[in-house]
Amino acid sequence: MIEKARQLIEHTNDLPTIPAVATRILTLLDQPEVEIEEVADLMLADLVMAARVLKLINSPVYRPSHEITTLKRALVHLGLRHIREVVLTTSLIKIFGEATGALEVNTFWEHSFGVGMVSKIIAQMVGYPDLDKAYISGIVHDLGEVFLSNYLPDDFRELQESIKGTSVTLLEAEALSLGTTHAEIGLCLAREWNFPQAYCEVIACHHAPSEAKNDRVLCAIVNLADLFWSVRELDYCGWVSFNLCDEPAWNILSWMSPNLEDLDEERFGYELDDAVVSVKELVASIFKN
Repeated sequence: MIEKARQLIEHTNDLPTIPAVATRILTLLDQPEVEIEEVADLMLADLVMAARVLKLINSPVYRPSHEITTLKRALVHLGLRHIREVVLTTSLIKIFGEATGALEVNTFWEHSFGVGMVSKIIAQMVGYPDLDKAYISGIVHDLGEVFLSNYLPDDFRELQESIKGTSVTLLEAEALSLGTTHAEIGLCLAREWNFPQAYCEVIACHHAPSEAKNDRVLCAIVNLADLFWSVRELDYCGWVSFNLCDEPAWNILSWMSPNLEDLDEERFGYELDDAVVSVKELVASIFKN
């Protein structure tokens, strides 16, 4: 399936690239003595990116104690370690934000930001050391879906229609119809854009965390976040149902954090209703520009 995905990516002539300013910022961040001021000056060359960074920093995801109104303060709040992650996020928004395909733009990003937020919540619950990495992993996990939506829209719509009212998952339908899935396609795309290895693995293994080799816990976090968020009916392929105790991701995280066994699954799901409102507001705000 990975070979089929690679062929799809290679035969896409108009495959988008990471914006030039973002590439320059990522290169700058690789230098040992970089200063926040340098990053801010470079980011201001792309005013849309700068505006979206401010919106992200002031969103419920980062929850600053006071509204941050300047780019430099936003970058200081993030710290150099996490600027890379926000640059990747805003780059993806720029690449796919205006695209028209089988998926509605807002629907895709509401799902992506929602899974990111829930990933961060679950990461905190289990004591995962990097909450922002969990958040970004949740955002990028379905990169392959947006590729299918934009570059194979007719096939993608047909897949969506074919599984309505059935127990067949979109992943299973993709494998049967296309010979590959959004997980493999997303991995190839992430490698094409030089994503960090941690995000590549999440994209590849977010439906099969047990197959992860480097960070099984992170993949399990995103897997559960995806399930919980989809149950709130913010999924682009219909309603999702699952038995938490039967999920491999649950076993992985329960072993890491035994206190997780006390989780009230139903209550946790209902608590996400407030997050649904926040995510919808965030996405609507981002795409005003």
